[in-house]
Amino acid sequence: MTVLSVLFIWQQSAWAQVNNPKRQVVLQGFWWDYWNSNYPNDWANYLTELAPRLKELGIDAVWIPPTIKNTGTNSVGYAPFDHYDLGDKFQKNSCGTRVGDKDELLRMVAVMKANGIDVIQDIVLNHVTGAGSGAGLGGQDPAAMDDGETNKYKNFRYSSYVTPALQETEANYLSRSGRFYKNWQNFYPNPSAACCNNDINQPYWGPDVSYEAGAFGTSSNALYNPSQASNYMRDGMRNWMIWYKKQVGWDGVRLDAVKHFPSYVSEDFLWNLQFGSLWANGGNDMFAVGEWVGGGNELDSWANAVQNRAGTFDFALRNAFTGIVSGNGNFDLGTVPGYQQSNRERTVPFVNNHDTYRPILSTQGNYTGWNSGSELAPHIEPNDGRRSVVHAIALAVDGAPQIFFEDLFNIGYLGNRFNHEPTNNTQLPVFTDIENLIWCHQNLRFKEGNYLVRWQAADALVIERQAKALIAVNDQWTQWQNLTGVQTSWPDGTVLSDYSGANGTATATVYGGGKVDIAIPPCDGTASQGRRGYAVWAPQGISANYNRPSKRITQEWEMSNDLGDNHVGSLQQGGALPTNSTDCRVVGRVFAKTGEKIHVEVYPEQTDLALTLQLVDKDCQLIDSFSNAGNIIDSITATYTGWHTLKIKNATAQQAGQKCWVKVNYLAPDTVDTGVAKNKCACTTNSNASIDELNEATNVQLFPNPAETVVFVVVPGVESVETTYRIIHSNGQVIQQGKFLPDGETAGIDISQLDSGWYLLEMQVYGQPFRKTFVVR
Repeated sequence: MTVLSVLFIWQQSAWAQVNNPKRQVVLQGFWWDYWNSNYPNDWANYLTELAPRLKELGIDAVWIPPTIKNTGTNSVGYAPFDHYDLGDKFQKNSCGTRVGDKDELLRMVAVMKANGIDVIQDIVLNHVTGAGSGAGLGGQDPAAMDDGETNKYKNFRYSSYVTPALQETEANYLSRSGRFYKNWQNFYPNPSAACCNNDINQPYWGPDVSYEAGAFGTSSNALYNPSQASNYMRDGMRNWMIWYKKQVGWDGVRLDAVKHFPSYVSEDFLWNLQFGSLWANGGNDMFAVGEWVGGGNELDSWANAVQNRAGTFDFALRNAFTGIVSGNGNFDLGTVPGYQQSNRERTVPFVNNHDTYRPILSTQGNYTGWNSGSELAPHIEPNDGRRSVVHAIALAVDGAPQIFFEDLFNIGYLGNRFNHEPTNNTQLPVFTDIENLIWCHQNLRFKEGNYLVRWQAADALVIERQAKALIAVNDQWTQWQNLTGVQTSWPDGTVLSDYSGANGTATATVYGGGKVDIAIPPCDGTASQGRRGYAVWAPQGISANYNRPSKRITQEWEMSNDLGDNHVGSLQQGGALPTNSTDCRVVGRVFAKTGEKIHVEVYPEQTDLALTLQLVDKDCQLIDSFSNAGNIIDSITATYTGWHTLKIKNATAQQAGQKCWVKVNYLAPDTVDTGVAKNKCACTTNSNASIDELNEATNVQLFPNPAETVVFVVVPGVESVETTYRIIHSNGQVIQQGKFLPDGETAGIDISQLDSGWYLLEMQVYGQPFRKTFVVR
């Protein structure tokens, strides 16, 4: 390589580093079809338990799956149904999502921040799906223009606080008034836009969103059918994303499949998340990445089109990675820097993600083959001897390197995928090469040094993070690479150590105007500590020094009748304050750390009317209350670590109802036992829901009903499976919980200690929720 070309790469890279606001190490915190039997449909709780380990490993940010209600918990998040349901409404026959319920989601984000870890939310903007009730009724609009794929299922109506899903009939579904309803004109094709002739208007995964200004109209058969205005979908998605950021408190976004909707729409949404979200503005430093699967020029073009408000996953660089792994030592490592996309302001280098890694699994979760037809690019196996080489490069080049869950944690060959505890290092072990590379990236401060290419050869590549570290790789299986006279930025006499451990205790001293001689191990694992194909040389004597401080979180609830749900099977949160009534509304729930302040702000729509905000404890007992006409700004110190519920009501029974906004700032604990009980602490039961209507939701049978001392449970088709259950009082409080083992399909539960009244029985069988009401005499 000539001196001129080295300088060119250095100048490009230095420019990219100076203007790159994010060099975080981002963990994809899930795999495709993620599941753990200890946390069924509770991935938020799984990540909450995992958070302290991620902090210890040096993870800066966690990319989480989509967290809105899908067509069912069988979906991993990429089949969005209701944007404003974060697992708090009872619709599609369940309350929670695959991730958990809304309370658990908000707690997980708060706990991540308490561990100094940012949360990157995965967002799907190109389609919605699942129109219709839990039985699919009401979803079809006979007047819809046909796209040839979705059979005109384009009526989207959602549960709300004033219109819960009391029945799964067509009339009930089409009467639901939840926010951001959608009609067939909001999708391709419609009178202003055709379909099915390019990447943007193809109905790949459901009704395909049309962001054109003229994509609006009314349903031909819905009962709740307000008019829409120009730019309905663009305005609606923008408003939702701002609400979403304020409600949950995440720090950045991963935008799914960005080639399937216009780049000007992405730029609009990103700008508003950065600068149009008031107190929740992410600013120019907000992490954002778009998934565009393509070559380097396409990646650069999209990043330029969104004015560098987001980067892209560097699929161009990844082509080099697959070449290295499949090349068996014949790939020219010296060409790797040329594979990178040119626009690297916010680029995200990666080795694998859930779309490139689709293993076929045994019942124990071990790899038995590969579903390569579903992979967007060829996978790289974690047991491949050269995968450490490509991870070392991904962590060395410019950008925010993304680490895939299955590349960090070993769940492919140990039979532990579905049944491990995330807190247990033995049950969920890490791959030590990747752990070491993350340690080097963080503690040797790669991100603080400019990117310099110091050596390019067929079998050796050396990248310097200026005056911080030399990251050196070798793709040969048995042959060491011994390099002499590698140029560095350190002064003569600087003693370097290999922090990979591959060279044992050997050191290298800088000489002759910044030169150094280094050795790089082969890929066969015979080097010290079993390192494969990489070494990391840096000044000796550096120990663990990287730590991200704990951060408080702010989350905001909007109390409106078109949000939330009062169905007894929901979290019974949301709703505007009622007129001429002091009935309360549950705002939401926070999981605060003892001894820390919980700061609360209330902003009513009508500032001349007095409101009362109540804070109740984990047992639904009042802790404190604040009353004021106009805004309420106050705080209280948490006296225990755990759930705190916020309620709000009118100060008098002689005043108009109204909307209001409640903002809470608090510090969560960094370690949580997610098994702690959570009481609903509902304000009122849903008087509109009869027991018969609630019982129609599942096929579980209870007898006798009413009962006195024992109630028997029958779950057809399920025999002798240990089942967890909770009994919830009509006021929302968990009265009893435990496990039972059916004798055949039937099990008895002792209810002799329960008072007379009606209750909700919740169970989990094979990870699926079942709910049934019963009465105690």
